[in-house]
Amino acid sequence: MKFGVIVFPGSNCDRDVVTVTRGLLEQPTRMIWHTETDIDDCDVIVIPGGFSYGDYLRCGAIARFAPVLGAVHKHASQGKFVLGVCNGFQVLTESGLLPGALVRNRDLQFVCDRVNLRVERTDLAWTHRYSAHQVITLPIAHGEGCYYADEATLAELEANRQIVFRYCSPTGTTETTANPNGSLHHIAGICNRAGNVLGMMPHPERACDAILGGVNGLALFESLLTGVAAPARR
Repeated sequence: MKFGVIVFPGSNCDRDVVTVTRGLLEQPTRMIWHTETDIDDCDVIVIPGGFSYGDYLRCGAIARFAPVLGAVHKHASQGKFVLGVCNGFQVLTESGLLPGALVRNRDLQFVCDRVNLRVERTDLAWTHRYSAHQVITLPIAHGEGCYYADEATLAELEANRQIVFRYCSPTGTTETTANPNGSLHHIAGICNRAGNVLGMMPHPERACDAILGGVNGLALFESLLTGVAAPARR
């Protein structure tokens, strides 16, 4: 499986992803500059964290107009995989590949921490190596990570089971004190209806090596490598 990692001016987690895909998992990976438009050779596109175009105007607002985003839309429409992490999640919502928006954190402060997440779905190519409602721990680092959508969109996300990860307590309960940014419905990550596009604020690529303090993110990448043959589970 070949990975492509998009690099915008201001990206700073691109090499973290490459360290996982090329280094730990030994998968072919190439860095894709934001002006490129030919990504047909890639099976998975990753839009990494950072500050694309300096996050001027609004996080991800300028990146949505990058030449490469047109190719990413085509890539997703063909059923190929797209992962947006942190700023990448913001780019996915700004560009319309995922619904909703990421707005300022509840307390209007940048949050850098490790948080607990509850895995809501294990029937996706991204998550079948997790167990149902498993609680995992991943790092976060964002100032605009509060997921927001209108009530109709939230109801649709719930009905279609598009919420993939929720912020939770160590025991898996959803409560205000376990929600680091005020995200509605405790949303930490969502997918599109088809399940091939995933956006999440926590950083799985920063939790793939024990030397970094945890490996809960590795299963997401390992799931993808065998996802086509993954059994459907809830």
